[in-house]
Amino acid sequence: MTIHRLRPRQRPVGRGRPPALDGAPPKPESAVEKVPFAVTWISPEARRAAQDVLASGWVTTGHETELFESDFAAHVEAEHAIAVSSCTAALELALRALRLPPGATVLVPAVTFCGAAHAVLHAGLRPVLVDIDPRTATPTPATVAHAVRSCGRPQAMMVLHYAGAPAPVAALAEAARLPLARVVEDAAHALGTSVGDLPVGSLSRATCFSFYATKNLPIGEGGMVTTDDAELAAGIRRARLHGMSADAWRRMLPGGRWRYTVEEAGLKANMTDVQAAIGRAQLQHFAEWQRRRHALAARYDKALAAVPGIEPLDVPAPGRHARHLYVVRVLAEYGTGRDELVEALAAHGIGTSVHFIPLHHLPHFQRTALTPPGGLPGADLLFPQLLSLPLHPFLSDAAVDRVCGELAGLRPDRPTGPPAHPSRPTRPATALAHPYAEGR
Repeated sequence: MTIHRLRPRQRPVGRGRPPALDGAPPKPESAVEKVPFAVTWISPEARRAAQDVLASGWVTTGHETELFESDFAAHVEAEHAIAVSSCTAALELALRALRLPPGATVLVPAVTFCGAAHAVLHAGLRPVLVDIDPRTATPTPATVAHAVRSCGRPQAMMVLHYAGAPAPVAALAEAARLPLARVVEDAAHALGTSVGDLPVGSLSRATCFSFYATKNLPIGEGGMVTTDDAELAAGIRRARLHGMSADAWRRMLPGGRWRYTVEEAGLKANMTDVQAAIGRAQLQHFAEWQRRRHALAARYDKALAAVPGIEPLDVPAPGRHARHLYVVRVLAEYGTGRDELVEALAAHGIGTSVHFIPLHHLPHFQRTALTPPGGLPGADLLFPQLLSLPLHPFLSDAAVDRVCGELAGLRPDRPTGPPAHPSRPTRPATALAHPYAEGR
């Protein structure tokens, strides 16, 4: 069974003139036939910042990383930010920093990226899968309480802000009978999300972000942990680099000493100054890119209201959606199954993806995770319906209209009428269509 049709085949542009030199999004799709699922774009400022770091002679963790951490902490209203190599590493480091007993159980959504559950296992803990509400792809207090009754009281919980939608963090923690100090938020999709009036990154003990190539703040790879706990931050900062008491940058500063100590195990999960410089520069465009994402999502909402059987996900809690993904359910009313629709859209030049294959459908987690008796019916119901449509700041209004027109036109019982969209001339895209739909 084919799950991902990430993008139609298309020549990526990796060299030459950048798609835009003024910081404005490139606008390729309005005049091209194909609509890629995702586009990665590194701003001119970010490219120059990376070149400056490369020319400086210091490219690993150093001053630029510290500046990026400071900028990011201020952005999400957190006291501390620790830059790391990926969101997966961030999740593992945050879980290790909770100092739970070996083999302790951690509640994890059944519908999440496999890297999140790997982080639990790599931290020496055991995931307990929690069912989701198929209308939101997010656990509810009731599904959390069921997992607790069935599998025992957990030691911690991972809360995912799926697709960038605000999750009810406090209500889920209460249902798990856990304090917020035992909650780690998976905010890989959620830079720009608020729960109520509070930005994600300032809510729980630790929050983990992703800067993967298709995320709302793309660097290529990278992650960040935010926390208001100074002791937790210091522990994660040491653990990201082998548990060493001082990194090379600190040892090279005036007054620094070459000698260091290691008091506990750590990872090799530090961010480089090259990545940090790109991240700082990309952050300058974040507000603009978010405005565009929200405008495109609103356009999808309006157009898809007229397409029976294509239903956008509900938002599980009040707050602000980051609009990382635009996810719909392909219901029986549509008349065609999700997998067939993925293939049909690909044949029409539309890239899509699926977020995610439920963890209990994957053999490794069938062996290593706990599943409540009776299974995970919400996840099983939702999975064959899930479909992610193209959404990124460089998508044109015409491309959204085309995607919605194709969805309307591909319905088996659609009314006869004119084509869903006019024919368009084809020319090479001027932004890189990224071949990966998800990463942490």
